Amino acid sequence: MTTLFDSHRLGDLTLPNRVVMAPMTRVRAAAGGLATPSMATYYAQRATAGLIVTEGVQPSSIGQSNPGTPGLHTDEQVAAWRPVTAAVHANGGRLFAQLMHGGRVSHPDTTGMRPVGPSAVPAAGKVFTPTGLQPPPTPRALETSEVAEHARSYARAARRALDAGFDGVELHGANGYLISQFLSSNANLRTDRYGGSVANRIRFAVEAATATVEAVGASRTGVRLSPGGTFWGIREADVPALYAELITELARLQVAYVHLEATAGDEVLLGLRRAWPGALIMNPVLPMGPKQTGRAEADHWLGLGADLISFGRAFLSNPDLVERLRTGLPLAPVDEATYYQGGDAGYLTYPAYQHTA
Repeated sequence: MTTLFDSHRLGDLTLPNRVVMAPMTRVRAAAGGLATPSMATYYAQRATAGLIVTEGVQPSSIGQSNPGTPGLHTDEQVAAWRPVTAAVHANGGRLFAQLMHGGRVSHPDTTGMRPVGPSAVPAAGKVFTPTGLQPPPTPRALETSEVAEHARSYARAARRALDAGFDGVELHGANGYLISQFLSSNANLRTDRYGGSVANRIRFAVEAATATVEAVGASRTGVRLSPGGTFWGIREADVPALYAELITELARLQVAYVHLEATAGDEVLLGLRRAWPGALIMNPVLPMGPKQTGRAEADHWLGLGADLISFGRAFLSNPDLVERLRTGLPLAPVDEATYYQGGDAGYLTYPAYQHTA
């Protein structure tokens, strides 16, 4: 039986184990979306993961969702990331950059621009801004002629990611951000070739993935999805058909992996596992839900056919998570107050397990 600690071949990489550090926003970037020395330490501390997927990285200035997040759309940002990737590689790790275009989940106070989306429909809830939480504005609906440019922004950022030393990229197609907005049936009210039918609603995702594969290769491209997820007020009609068709197109592109979140029932997720011929990363619990992924959830999904298991919050407070899982050591609790507060407290201050005599 496959275990978390077996190696796995992923594209051109050999992963020493099947533990993936999931992407998690930490808003510790410097002005201008620059990575910092603290970010290098943070990721290097967790380099025993089979694969690390970074926090969401904006592929363009208008794609920034939250203040304090890093980018990959300027030469300065590329240069700032190089010490991060070098530190992870020096510690024996592998690192993919998650490319995240926020779409409508943004604010002019953050970017200086009106957010864009598939339609002029605001997100639900409140968005982070430099002065605190605010209601999300109504986005400007993209003209048909503009959509392809935003799809290509992922590919441009992917090329910059490789230049910065990353091993690959993950397109954030989940959790109510731009790709997810196009998949949606309530954020996407378009009547052109990007809206309406299942084939039209997956078009933006497929174009973004196609452009990225052409830019950096399929073996360096992954895609994260949240079938049926309701983040930021998203609703999706025809979830099984929508994702089955999208999976078919991603299989045609032969991307390195699909990263699924447990946002639908097991029947839907297992159907996608059967339909997807490539590597599957499974995040077994609802992101930001009441439960954290543990060994039991990981083993359950390995038994159901997942190839790799992503752990989110457990990695925040347990930089040595792989060893703790391997030896059955207790997991340290995470301080939620330090998720987004900035600074090194609750970021670099969680130690490896302290053995006592």
